[in-house]
Amino acid sequence: MATILVVDDELGIRALLSEILSDEGHTIELAENATQARSVRERMRPDLVLLDIWMPDVDGVTLLKEWGSAGLLTMPVIMMSGHGTIDTAVEATKFGAIAFLEKPITLQKLLRAVEQALVKTAPPRPAPAVVGLPTYARPEQGSVPVATSHSMAMSSHMPSSNVLASEQSFELDRPLREARDAFEKSYFEFHLAKENGSMTRVAEKTGLERTHLYRKLKQLGVDLSRNKRGSGG
Repeated sequence: MATILVVDDELGIRALLSEILSDEGHTIELAENATQARSVRERMRPDLVLLDIWMPDVDGVTLLKEWGSAGLLTMPVIMMSGHGTIDTAVEATKFGAIAFLEKPITLQKLLRAVEQALVKTAPPRPAPAVVGLPTYARPEQGSVPVATSHSMAMSSHMPSSNVLASEQSFELDRPLREARDAFEKSYFEFHLAKENGSMTRVAEKTGLERTHLYRKLKQLGVDLSRNKRGSGG
C-alpha cells in the first residue's frame, strides 16, 4: 500500500484522515504546517500528499510552488480546503496539484480521489489465494463443520484432513448466546480477511455504521491487528 503525507493545521482533520486511510492499509505521515511537511519531504518521498491550502505559516499553494521549483514535486498532490474557490482550485492544478477536495470531505470522495491518484503508480494487486473463510479456522472434535457451500456435514468425527480450508466449525452444545457470539466472531473475521482489514469496506459489506462495528468487534474479542494490511495499517 501507499505512504501518504497529510498536511493540515487542524488536529481533528489530521486524526480523521489518518484513521480512514490507515483502515485502508496505508502508512500515514502527519504534518501540521509547512515546516513539518518540508521535513517529511526531505526525509522521504511519499506516494501521495493531501495538502491543506489555508495554513497559518505558509499556505498550501505556496508550498506546492516551492516543491515544484525545487524539483521535489515528484509525487501526486491533492489539495484540500474549506474555503476554496474555483480560482484557487485552478491555480493549484496549474502548479502541479492533481485534484481538489472541498471540506467537509466525504468518505466516498476521499477514497475515490486517493485511489485515482495512486492508480498509475500502484503495483497490480495479486488475486486472493483463497475465497472463503480464513484458513486458520479448523474443526474440533465434537463440532459441526459449516461449509461455505451451505451444506452441513453432520458427522462429529470427520477427520480434519477431509474438511475444506474454507469451512468453519462451531461447538453447538452450548448456550445460544455463546453459539451466536462464536458465529458472529467468525463472520466478522471472514469479512475482515476478505477485505484485507479495511474497516470501511467491512462496514459497507455488513451494513453497520463504523462506530457500531468497532464496538461489536471489541465486544467479540476480534483481533484487528492480524487483519491490517501493510506495516503501517
